[in-house]
Amino acid sequence: MRLFTVLFLGIFLFTSCSHFSKVMKSNDYDYKLRVADKYYADKDYSHAQQLFEELFRIFKGSEHFEDIYYKFAYCAYYLRDYANAENLFKGFVENFPNSNKAEEMDYMRAYTFYKQSPKVDLDQTNTTKTIGFMQAFINTHPGSDKIKEASTIIDKCRAKLEQKEYKSAQLYYDLAYYKAAGTALNSLMNSYPDSEKSDEYKYLIIKADYQFALQSVDERKPERFGIVVTQCNEFIDRFPESKLSKSVQEYLTISQNNIKSLQNEQVKKAS
Repeated sequence: MRLFTVLFLGIFLFTSCSHFSKVMKSNDYDYKLRVADKYYADKDYSHAQQLFEELFRIFKGSEHFEDIYYKFAYCAYYLRDYANAENLFKGFVENFPNSNKAEEMDYMRAYTFYKQSPKVDLDQTNTTKTIGFMQAFINTHPGSDKIKEASTIIDKCRAKLEQKEYKSAQLYYDLAYYKAAGTALNSLMNSYPDSEKSDEYKYLIIKADYQFALQSVDERKPERFGIVVTQCNEFIDRFPESKLSKSVQEYLTISQNNIKSLQNEQVKKAS
């Protein structure tokens, strides 16, 4: 039975390849277009793409050109050649700005960048581009039924960028680069002021500033513990219901005590 299946597949593939080879050699372009459309309908995008690529220049300017352009672009997309698909979706809009498919193509152009958005740890250039192009789509097509989907994708991309920025700051902290960690976290909070994790970011700033103060020379410690006190008070004012409030209060108390101890030491030395 297995041998029969293998033989059947072999014969099918040979016949299919033989048929495609004959189509490619044909000079009947109307026939080629019908076959390309059939391949496309059957989701055989690889064969359809090869035919559309040739027909692209043959039918340029004809009544069939818009449909060929449309399907050719989608062939690249379905074959996961997103860079080429993006260029083709863009080209469609430029060539057929008044087409009833132009809005769809404009959205798909933005979507190809989303499909190329990598894992958090990798370079996020395409994630940033996704946000820009999706926002441009929303601005250009305010009545589109794709607005909600575009907005959701923007939110997902922003969350990814936020997570990457947080992981970078956390790495600074883990490596004991406390000043750099504090700077990165402050930047993170400024970039995402409405983040659901804002209290966690502020708490980590407090921890980083506290560790930086501990590492400082005695002359700078009062000033730097004072910064921790300020950060703690800001946290308490901004996040009164946070589950981290108790821990923040502990940092506030110990920082205030450190300042008093240091001031007392300075008085003793002066006397």
